[in-house]
Amino acid sequence: MAYKISDDCTACGTCIDECPVDAISEGDIYVIDPDVCTDCGSCADVCPVEAISPE
Repeated sequence: MAYKISDDCTACGTCIDECPVDAISEGDIYVIDPDVCTDCGSCADVCPVEAISPE
């Protein structure tokens, strides 16, 4: 099960540095590649607006 980023994302960039497998792509709203995500939760732990949750 991968994590996903909701529309609440502010594209702050905090989660990108935390992802150990580089599964997060930049954009207006960041996106997590479910095929690469290892479900570690590191991104969700650091998201300041709680926009990341398990799918």
